[in-house]
Amino acid sequence: MAPIKRALISVTDKTGVTDFAKALHELGVEIISTGGTARVIREAGVPVIDVSEVTGFPEMLDGRVKTLHPKIHGGILAIRSNAQHMRQLEEQGIEPIDLVVVNLYAFEKTVASGASLEEAIENIDIGGPTLLRASAKNFRDVTVVVDPADYEHVLKEMRENNGETTLKTRFELARKVFETTSKYDTAIANYLKTIAPASLS
Repeated sequence: MAPIKRALISVTDKTGVTDFAKALHELGVEIISTGGTARVIREAGVPVIDVSEVTGFPEMLDGRVKTLHPKIHGGILAIRSNAQHMRQLEEQGIEPIDLVVVNLYAFEKTVASGASLEEAIENIDIGGPTLLRASAKNFRDVTVVVDPADYEHVLKEMRENNGETTLKTRFELARKVFETTSKYDTAIANYLKTIAPASLS
């Protein structure tokens, strides 16, 4: 894998994210971000590019659509050793994304608070799991972080390997992603089982 040059950061849990972003910036990584995450990073004095600048399309539908765009997912899913993939990126003006840092809307916490069905539904994350799964699928070329506890390990490897992470770490982080999204989907399914269809209006 080549050194990490471009990162996408979009997190609900902002624990440690500004320090992580600062460290990435110091390592020469360009940072793309969304909404509240971009604001927090920018306020910490770290340069950040809004996703809408990359896609050429505004965030819309109350934030339901932000990262669901070929200029994001193409940059994540392209296999770097596949000449045809890389040629297609170049033809479409898509730059690779080497690091994806995402955690999900707090669905279980929302439900536990006694939220209405409508509130619970709005806290079902769509873009986050899609970004995570795409990145994890392409773990040979993309480092994906779903847990803030892994920030320091990723930085340590980058510092020790000229900006790269090891394949072993990328695989372990990818496995963690699928464990996380599986639990997330299960929590949603279990909640929906408690809703009687007859109560819907």
